Amino acid sequence: MSALTDPVRVAIACHGGRGHTARLGEAVRAGASRVPHTEVTTVLVDRITDEDWLRLDDAHAIVFGAPTYMGTASAAFHAFAEASARRWLTRRWQDKLAAGFTNSGSMAGDKAGTLGHFATLAAQHGMLWVSLGLAPGWNSSSGSEFDPNRLGFYQGAAAQSPVDDRSGTVHKSDLATAEHLGQRVAELTRTVVAGRRALAR
Repeated sequence: MSALTDPVRVAIACHGGRGHTARLGEAVRAGASRVPHTEVTTVLVDRITDEDWLRLDDAHAIVFGAPTYMGTASAAFHAFAEASARRWLTRRWQDKLAAGFTNSGSMAGDKAGTLGHFATLAAQHGMLWVSLGLAPGWNSSSGSEFDPNRLGFYQGAAAQSPVDDRSGTVHKSDLATAEHLGQRVAELTRTVVAGRRALAR
């Protein structure tokens, strides 16, 4: 196969929380899967296996996801981040692409703290951060809660779900925003990987 048709691998490293963040992860996966010749895998960080770690090692891009609890990522995700130190020691994730998504009960909910945690984790691993790449929506009198990026975050995809919701329901705009992020990561990953393959010839 040529460099243009060889598959690129995107991994989603996610703690699904009570279900809302898992739904976002599914949307990220759907968006990335729309890009031709892209293989997408999901790793549940709260039950990660040795084989899962190897999937992350082999990926060209990793998208981090976790609910926002008390202004940062969930404890399960923090445990995963600390365990990734073995990869940090060997620079195994150096120059992979990275991105992130999160959900909380409030519109703002200090989700920027979680996205910032993801970006710092990526930076420590020497990864290249992919922003959301969307202007904020729902910020004018002509705007709508159904605008993409309705919550106005730049670092990654952010969603809001009522704290008393047990159904895992996520707002349509937030799901569309997560799909956009997945597609953007996959497209940029294809560009970077194809460029590296061309330079290596």
